[in-house]
Amino acid sequence: MKVHVNINEEIEETLITIQAKEWTDELEELMKRMKSPRPERLIGMKDEQTILLKPENVDYVFSEKRKNYAVTANGRIELKMKLYEVEALLESSQFTRFSKSVIGNLKAIEKFELSFNGNLCVYFYSGRKEYVSRNFVAAVKDKLTGGMKK
Repeated sequence: MKVHVNINEEIEETLITIQAKEWTDELEELMKRMKSPRPERLIGMKDEQTILLKPENVDYVFSEKRKNYAVTANGRIELKMKLYEVEALLESSQFTRFSKSVIGNLKAIEKFELSFNGNLCVYFYSGRKEYVSRNFVAAVKDKLTGGMKK
């Protein structure tokens, strides 16, 4: 993919033109990212206080006993959103499904290793770890190794 940027003081409004031979998954992803607003904050509850979380500070979000939690370096914080709502909100911030009950931050992953049972164990910069179930391993590995091009 080639990118051409023209900076000119006389231009009134930003215009983006995409020229391609055919519609591809890469173009689809690019369009999603351009159209979706980047989430500023997640709202959670801890010790009866409302906590504002920046997505980049969240390692992963998981469900447990019908409640959803965001896990940061400082612990877990209960979210008042459904998991699919969190996934839709954070999709443009490099979050992806790890399993039916976990959404992980790809930018927070330091390293990963394949387990003997086919799961993927990911280690976050915070020192925490989480597992990616077999059904989601291929997609996560693809995004980690090639899907995060700038």
